[in-house]
Amino acid sequence: MGILTIISFFIALPFFFVFFILSVFVIKILSGKSINDPKYAPVKGTIFDQIFYFDYLYDYQTQVAKKLRTYRLLDLGRSELYTTDTRIVEHILKTNFEHYGKGKYTHEIFSDLFGEGIFAVDGDKWRQQRKLASYEFSAKVLRDFSCSVFKRNASKLVTAVSELSMSGQVIEFQDMLMKYTTESITKVGFGVDLNCMSLSSNEDDEGSTFLKAFDDATQSLYFRYIDPLWKLKRVLNLGSEASIKRNIKVIDNFIYDVLRTKKKQLALNPDRNVKEDILSRFLAEKEKNPETMSDKYLRDIIFSFMIAGKDTTANTLCWFFYMLCKNPLIQEKVAQEVIDCTCSGSGENHANTDDILATITDETLQKMQYLHAALTETLRLYPLTPLNGRCAMEDDILPDGHVIKKGEEISYLAYAMGRMRYIWGEDAEIFRPERWLKNGVFQPESPFKFISFHAGPRICLGKEFAYRQMKIFTIALLHFFHFKLADESKDAIYKVTFTLHMKGGLHLRAIPRTTQTNFTTRTIIKDP
Repeated sequence: MGILTIISFFIALPFFFVFFILSVFVIKILSGKSINDPKYAPVKGTIFDQIFYFDYLYDYQTQVAKKLRTYRLLDLGRSELYTTDTRIVEHILKTNFEHYGKGKYTHEIFSDLFGEGIFAVDGDKWRQQRKLASYEFSAKVLRDFSCSVFKRNASKLVTAVSELSMSGQVIEFQDMLMKYTTESITKVGFGVDLNCMSLSSNEDDEGSTFLKAFDDATQSLYFRYIDPLWKLKRVLNLGSEASIKRNIKVIDNFIYDVLRTKKKQLALNPDRNVKEDILSRFLAEKEKNPETMSDKYLRDIIFSFMIAGKDTTANTLCWFFYMLCKNPLIQEKVAQEVIDCTCSGSGENHANTDDILATITDETLQKMQYLHAALTETLRLYPLTPLNGRCAMEDDILPDGHVIKKGEEISYLAYAMGRMRYIWGEDAEIFRPERWLKNGVFQPESPFKFISFHAGPRICLGKEFAYRQMKIFTIALLHFFHFKLADESKDAIYKVTFTLHMKGGLHLRAIPRTTQTNFTTRTIIKDP
């Protein structure tokens, strides 16, 4: 009997241990959270809820937000607030900006990958990077240089699509867009051609390996927000944390290669006065402050510009073409505007890619009001960053009367906000570019309502840069092709990460817009 008791004890011991650990977690989560206090936002659950709904997290948040505009999830030692209330968004991003920042918690999550880049820091480091980047984005030389780069890459993109179209192949559009937008940001941001760094269709080359490591690392990093054991896993080098470490090594090798290449370029041409790319200005700043602007700091800056210039534009174009395929009448309306505004429908029978792109000026882009509305409508439903937030630096009272404590995180749900009827009306979940037009002219909304480019002092500096690239790529593609989904019965789904990446890619078929079309390696010729 004694032996059976001992055996039973040792069998039960692991279960008691698990029960004890869970009890400690529950007590720590629930204690001191003022759960039923009306001064605080209502509690919807715990942070573990997001693990259960992780694969469709943003839709889960949307369903909750339809009932609760602001709510809390309980975490170890603190609460996390989530909101779709435009008043609160304006409060934390503008009105009370100085009292909200990235915070220690977010910096810990970001630091391994983002380092001291502009998206991960507050205070003087943010102001320094913001000031230099702001100067660059407002300079005419960058605007002109970026347009020439976008046109060149748009021409290459049309050629690549034409080759696949002629052979009857299905196009993996997202992967293709990622490569071309990466080429664009690397050239415009850093003055380096990825062609000389072996970016090709080979999955084993340096560029493709970098893109995969980039995507995998950002997705794994995002999981830290809902994984209470990530710090332990990082110490033990287990699971997703081991993957992050491997991918960061690939990313660092690639970025330091970009940095070395740029330094060599400048060394070969030290007397050049006009610095077309953004990195050149930061390198000039490094000469003034070599201790502050270390190579590691420059690496962090480069990474931030990479994620801003690569993911956001490619992802938006991916969702945009998906919505055009789902709404063929809208696709044809955009295409007709492209033809009308580029004067390519006036009887010219021999128009190639370069001819069409040569017609694109700032004035041409400004005329395309419907294209701008359609892109903006895509961003409303599929925002660049589906969720973003701030940390309260001190106790505060939000515009809805609820209290937020110092150190608590508050996130605004951009994906959910685009689907809120109280913000956008009864047709909030319908793709309708016309909502942005009045008498055919685009009408902007409050940045605290349309939050895709952030708002307040940290509003996205590259907004016009992104629109310019998206429009140039769209003009080139829709002039020559009509697009259809390879599988029209399949709905696209997202991958949960920092930016709204399409899970599994976007598989399209490109159909030439003329019955007789002659493709060359550089241009597309329409026969009479």
